[in-house]
Amino acid sequence: MTKKPRLPEIPPELQSNVRLMPWDHLYNWSRQRSTWPLFAGLACCAFEMIAGAASRFDFGRFGMELMRASPRQADLMIVSGTITKKMAPQIVRLYNQMPEPKYVLAMGACAISGGPFKEGYSVVSGVDKFLPVDVYVPGCPPRPEALIHGFLCLFAKMKQEPIKSLRWYQKGEDTGVPVPALGPDLVNWQLADEIAAAYAGNGKEG
Repeated sequence: MTKKPRLPEIPPELQSNVRLMPWDHLYNWSRQRSTWPLFAGLACCAFEMIAGAASRFDFGRFGMELMRASPRQADLMIVSGTITKKMAPQIVRLYNQMPEPKYVLAMGACAISGGPFKEGYSVVSGVDKFLPVDVYVPGCPPRPEALIHGFLCLFAKMKQEPIKSLRWYQKGEDTGVPVPALGPDLVNWQLADEIAAAYAGNGKEG
């Protein structure tokens, strides 16, 4: 059994100002306070997200005021609004361009389950059909306070993550999330052989 490294003692006169922590805790602490969201709004939830960044609520106090227009400089995707089948491939492409470690927050009923448009022919029933969602913020639309609570839940998750458990730390090449293709239903063409075999087993022609 390995012994945990012993932290140096803090002099009494500095105990109210200095805090020592292990390296992995320090890394997670710094990630919580420098999370950069991707600036992308899909529907009416985007107005509540924008209001959360304004002076009345100001999630910039968490170090998140830099909402990036480029996915290569963002590590949090806020899916705020209705996801249509036409937009889903673009969302997956943006997610694949974000560097690790990255997170997804589903904001609002439409992003979580399709919302009132769930039965529509062009609407995806939730972003978690394609992307791994870390935090769900329910509402139609959720208020900025609810979004900020979602951020705090995400920070709590970050705080408990061992670094070696993160996706980017694993061996092997990450191929990313398959981009769905447009059609009557969104199809992952990487599974074309399996789909053809399933149709052949049912006596149907592909």
